[in-house]
Amino acid sequence: MAALGACTSYTEIPIETPIQPKLDVSAFQRVFIAGFIAGANEDVDANMETVRLLRSQLRNKGIMRVIDADTLPLLEVARQSGDPSATPPVPDQQAVAPAQEPDPNKPPVFNEEKDLEPYQHIFANVAYWKRIGEEFQQPLIVTGAILFAPQQRSGFVQREQEVYDSFGRRQVVPVRTYMERKGFVLRPTFIFIDGRTGETLHTETFREEILYNASQQTPALSSYFELMDRLLPAFLNTLSAQKIKGTRTLLK
Repeated sequence: MAALGACTSYTEIPIETPIQPKLDVSAFQRVFIAGFIAGANEDVDANMETVRLLRSQLRNKGIMRVIDADTLPLLEVARQSGDPSATPPVPDQQAVAPAQEPDPNKPPVFNEEKDLEPYQHIFANVAYWKRIGEEFQQPLIVTGAILFAPQQRSGFVQREQEVYDSFGRRQVVPVRTYMERKGFVLRPTFIFIDGRTGETLHTETFREEILYNASQQTPALSSYFELMDRLLPAFLNTLSAQKIKGTRTLLK
C-alpha cells in the first residue's frame, strides 16, 4: 500500500487465470448424468432439475457427448439392494402422526444430511454401475445425492443503513438488527464413476445456503437455480479447464 501511495497513478488490467481440471476424462467420449438420490419437495424436484441443468451445461461447453436417456431409479435400487439400513426416513408430517404408514410409492422427504445416509451404499455397488456402464457404452457416469431443504434462522445480523446528518450529508453506517430469516440450503454430492469398471473416480461435495427476510416470498425454484449458479463453475472445473477472471494493478 505504501508503494501504491508513492506512485502518481495506476491502472487495472483484466486477466484470466487458467485452472486445470481436477479429473482426467481423456479416456471418455461420453458422459451420462444418471440421476441423484434426492427427496421429495413440493416445489422443486431436485433430482430432475439437477439432471437437466448439468446436461445442458455440459452440452453448451462441448466437453463430452452427453447421453440423453431416462434417469435411473436410484431410490428404488437402493431400497431393493438388500442393505438393512436402506429404509426411508420419516417425513416431518408423519412424525406427528406415527400411526400413518409411509406411502412406499411416494419419495421420502429429506430435511437433513443424515436422511441421505441410508441410501449412500448404492454408490459403492461396483457391479451395478459396471452394468449401467455396459448398457451405455462405458461412459463417465455422474451421479450422487442432492439435499435441497428449507432453512429458518433467527438472530442478530449486521446490515448497512443510510443516515443523514444535520447538514443533509448522507452516510452509510453498520447496524446490528435482530431478524428472522428463512431460505434454503443446497448440499449436492457429485460422484464420478468409471463406466468401464464401476469404480468411483472422484467425489465432490458442496454446500450453499441462501436466507431472506422472513416476510419475503421467494419461489423455491428460483432459490435452487441461484444456489446452483454459485457452484456450477466448480462442477465444470472437475471435467474441463476453466478460466478465472480478475484484475491486476499496473503502477505508473
